[in-house]
Amino acid sequence: MKNITLNVKGMHCSSCEILIKDSLEETEGISNAEVSHKDGTAEVSFDESKTDEELIKTIIAKEGYNVE
Repeated sequence: MKNITLNVKGMHCSSCEILIKDSLEETEGISNAEVSHKDGTAEVSFDESKTDEELIKTIIAKEGYNVE
C-alpha cells in the first residue's frame, strides 16, 4: 500500500469532501480516502499494482477540482 497526500483546490464544504471521497473509494485499488475541505487535502491509500497517482488526480479533476 502507498499513501499520498494531495492538495485539492476548490472545495468549499463537506459535500465537496463526500463527492471526492466516494469517487475515489469506488475506484479499484483505493482502500481509503480522507478528504478535508478545511485543509484542502486528500489523503489516499492505494495498491500500486491496481492504480496510480495520476489516475487518482484524474478522478478528482473529473469532479471539478484542481489537484496538485
